[in-house]
Amino acid sequence: MRYAIYFAADADTPLMQLGTTWLGRDPFSGTSVQQPNVDGLDPARFADLTTSPRRYGFHGTLKAPFSLAESATEDALFAACTSFAQMIAPFDLKGLSVNRLGKFLALTPGQTEPDLEAFASLCVRHFDPFRAPLNAEDLDRRRQANLTPKQDAYVEDWGYPYIFDEFRFHMTLSNKLENEAETETMALGAKSHFSAVTNSALMCRHFGLYVEPERGAPFDVHRIFELTGSESPITALKMALANPNEEVS
Repeated sequence: MRYAIYFAADADTPLMQLGTTWLGRDPFSGTSVQQPNVDGLDPARFADLTTSPRRYGFHGTLKAPFSLAESATEDALFAACTSFAQMIAPFDLKGLSVNRLGKFLALTPGQTEPDLEAFASLCVRHFDPFRAPLNAEDLDRRRQANLTPKQDAYVEDWGYPYIFDEFRFHMTLSNKLENEAETETMALGAKSHFSAVTNSALMCRHFGLYVEPERGAPFDVHRIFELTGSESPITALKMALANPNEEVS
């Protein structure tokens, strides 16, 4: 079993509803849903091009999937999520838009989002005591991505390469796309599908604890936590960096 801390919201929010429909699976119920029609793309092909993000459920990675450390329990992780949500205040995002991220399509910020970046760094640090070290197989798999020396060090120390200054927030919408025509067709379809929630400000007031019951199984939502605290992510991160040995509450 693995867990992950993801950017997500309640099932009935427009962003989550649109993401769930686009990917064709509801991570709250574990059920399949009908994907939208994309002009110029056969439905079966569209389904084939979204298999990987469908398995993970619509999300933005904050703390990448991890197995629990031997000394950790699910109840303790759940309690840490609760206390974390009670510490951090909701924060604004200037907006997301459909963009290419390498050979993938994703919803990404249109500009720098300091609070979001601080929030992601906080999640990496706050929940790391619950993470078991990567086994040799997982470590080798991570290193197949042509990592830089800094990214490799992050994998060794934190279990994931794309964190801190290497972090780029994204909500993945496709598999790796190799065909330019298909990429453009999917991009146009995604821009139309997400038009109601893109390129406008939104409030981040939730995060999700997702669970993978066994390796290779779909990730499902364990619970969505609402941010109700008073500390901005930037302020909380400064405090965390000033007190790096403080125990997770």
